[in-house]
Amino acid sequence: METESPRLSLAQIMVGNASLLSVLYLATGACIECWRRFRPSPWVERVSLALEALPARALELLGAMSALREYYVYGRISEVWVRVIFGATVIAIIFALAIALGVAMWMVRRLWQWQAARFL
Repeated sequence: METESPRLSLAQIMVGNASLLSVLYLATGACIECWRRFRPSPWVERVSLALEALPARALELLGAMSALREYYVYGRISEVWVRVIFGATVIAIIFALAIALGVAMWMVRRLWQWQAARFL
């Protein structure tokens, strides 16, 4: 008698993958930021800028980057809060992409099942 392992739903897989990717991104960002502050070098600066490019571009597309830049330049918001906002933006992007990909996978699976049932 074979025992089946419990199947995870598509939503559980999506949330798990998005959570893991978010943790990895934030941990990488924190390590690079520490390295940038304590052992600065040109390549660390380039990596830091590359990590900041995605949330900066997303905030730019949403029209929020100019206000954030103004707040930072005039001292109304600290660098820590800019990093928090960038981190939250990346997490939102990761989860939005996971949901979009999950919905697309679900639609393909449904289409596949419909096609298979049609030919049986």
